[in-house]
Parts: sequence; structure tokens; C-alpha cells
Amino acid sequence: MKALLWTLLLACACPVAAADLAIVGARIYPAPEADPVERGTVLVRDGRIVAVGASDEMEVPDGIEVIDGNGKVVTAGFWNSHVHFLGPVTREAATRPAQEMDAVLRHMLTRWGFTTVFDISSFNGNAAALRRRIEAGEVVGPHILHVDTPFFPEDGTPVYVRDLLEELGVPSAEVASPEEASGRAARQLAAGADGVKLFAGAIVGGEIEVLPMKVDIARAVVEEAHRVGKPAFAHPTNTEGLEVSIASGVDVLAHSTPFSGPWDEALVQRLRAAEIALIPTLTLFEAELRREDAPDQVVERFIADATQQVRVYTQAGGTVLFGTDVDYISHVDTRREIELLAVAGLDWRQVLATMTTAPADRFGHGERKGRIAAGMEADLVVLGTDPALDITGLSDVRATIRGGRVIHRTAD
Repeated sequence: MKALLWTLLLACACPVAAADLAIVGARIYPAPEADPVERGTVLVRDGRIVAVGASDEMEVPDGIEVIDGNGKVVTAGFWNSHVHFLGPVTREAATRPAQEMDAVLRHMLTRWGFTTVFDISSFNGNAAALRRRIEAGEVVGPHILHVDTPFFPEDGTPVYVRDLLEELGVPSAEVASPEEASGRAARQLAAGADGVKLFAGAIVGGEIEVLPMKVDIARAVVEEAHRVGKPAFAHPTNTEGLEVSIASGVDVLAHSTPFSGPWDEALVQRLRAAEIALIPTLTLFEAELRREDAPDQVVERFIADATQQVRVYTQAGGTVLFGTDVDYISHVDTRREIELLAVAGLDWRQVLATMTTAPADRFGHGERKGRIAAGMEADLVVLGTDPALDITGLSDVRATIRGGRVIHRTAD
């Protein structure tokens, strides 16, 4: 079998490409639910996985990069399903020097194992420009999916982005009618957006506090995305925002909703019936409340409610996706989000699924991403700590590999 494998693999006389490598001697978790391959090898050719198996049953061809996996763990590349490119550097992704962009993306994303990210709102075509630079090989970074400009309710631009939008010179992202909403959604999707994002509940402050989007407008945005097979994200904020999200048919909640208090069984079942995925962003709430010097009891209550929502949704079989809201918040280390997911009752396999199989399947990439198997894209993470022994090992990233190319490596 070994001889047949390499006969097939080497039948092409093409020279070895930069995207050819082998990780040798690692514990390999092919998928969250799968048994590990002990002292295993992953072989990559032309950016795709060609074989996975025990190292003593596989040969590594000469001339390719070899990564020593002894004492290490290998998983599929991680997804971050909630990021932004809004920071002082990333908001100028089209023009900033490549070396500067490399450093920022490493700090934010690739250092933490992210090989695919979903930007769920940036402005002025910024995410698309960054994706073009990465795909052209000018900048080193993850695969980027994006929703382009979000949709705000009429008179509902969130209070916390108003200064930023004025600084960037962004036209109003508010929509006042289903026709206006549908038209802009169609234009953004035709221009290359991978989904849409609507603010089902926009935090506007003052007496109103949270302004819900009208259901017919929200539904117009969602239906336009579904017409071309793309997902719709919603920023729900509170109970009214959840109701708008359910009624309009969104696919993903961009946040849990600690403002609404604990979720009861009836709400959980309605969310499950609608097949809505949840991105908890638990660190966001803690970081923002700490930044505002909220009393400890307020922080604890918010986190208790947010983790309760994740717990009951997971127990009901709901899909949970990993996301950090990075570059809206400055916190980049994924350890705390992983710890809070554990507080919510997720074990290491469930957390790994939120970062691999669940988003790959949810966003239509399950046939080529999210698992370690022959034929899959070689998006891989090398960990220094086994998450089966310590769940925060999922943040101990020693190497990030995208399409067979090492895009981040940490010295041991």
C-alpha cells in the first residue's frame, strides 16, 4: 500500500513546490470526533493533503519541507467566524506596506491558528482589498470571507461606530425600505461579498437604547443573500433583535445576547428549528465591560447569562461557531474565549468543532476545509499542548499552515 501511494503521488514529474511539506511524528486529530493518529504523518503536495497515517507506515519524499511533530498535536486549520478590519492599520489594507500588514495579521490572526476568517463588517471595500493582496501573494494572511458594508436600521447607526464612520468618510449604511435594502444587498453580493450582515438590534443609546430593524427590511436583505446561496448574519443585541433575526430567516447570530438574560427552552427550540448558528463572542462582553470599569458583579452577571445561552444551545444541538470580534476589540489572545466556552460546558472536542468542522460545513466549505484527510486543502495547525489534556492548548499555536505554506511559526 505504501509503494502504491507513492507511485501515484510521484507519478507527476513536476518539481516540488513551496506548498509541499510533511509533518512527521505528531499526534493528529483528523476531525473533532475522530480518534487520534498517534505518531502520525501528514503529507502535503501542491497545497493539498495527499496522505495521513502512522509515521512508520509512510515515507517522506526527498526535497520537501519537514516539520518535526514529536510532542506536538496537529489539527485542521482554525476558523474565526467573527472578525473585522477596522483598526488603524487594517482599515487601510489596500495601501499599507505589505510588511506592516503581515505583522498585524500575524498578531491578530495567524499567530492563533486562523487559516480562514469571516469579516462581518468593514467599510470602503477594505476586506475585499485585503483579500486581493493576500491571494496575490503580496501579503501573508488567512483566507478571507467578508460581508462588505453592514445594514443598519433607519436612524440606527450604532453609537459606538459613528465617530469611526465619520473619520472614514463612509456613506450611511442605514436602509429605510425593503427595496433599498434588497438593492444594496444585491450589489454587494454581485461585487463579491460572501454574505450579508444586518443589525437586527442596533445600540443607539439615549432613551431608545436598542433600535430593532423592521422585519420586512431585514427579510429583504436575508432573501437577497439566500437567492445566491450566501449566509446572513445578524447582530441581535436583545430579545427584540432575536425576534427580528428569527422572523427574517438569518443563518447566524453574530453574538450571544446577555442583555436579554437567560434563554428559556422555548426560545432555544425556536432558534434550533430555524437552524440558526451562534457565535458567542464571550470575551467581547468581558473586555468591553472591563474597559468601561463596570463593577465586578455586572461583569459576572453578563458572563453568567452569556455562558448560560451557549450552554443551553449546545445541549439542544445548536451549532456554535468560534469568533472573537477582533479588530473591533483589541484583545487577540484566544485563550480567554476558549476558557469561557469551557465554562459554558463545551469540552475540547466541541470547542475544536467550533473552529473547524462547524464553520467549514456551515459556510459551504466542508468538502475541502475543516478536516485532515486526503484531498482536503492543507490548512493545518500545529499545537504545543494537547487540548485533550488542557483545553487551552487550542491557543498554544506553534505553526499555522495555509494551503501547505507555513504562514506563522513560533520558535520552540
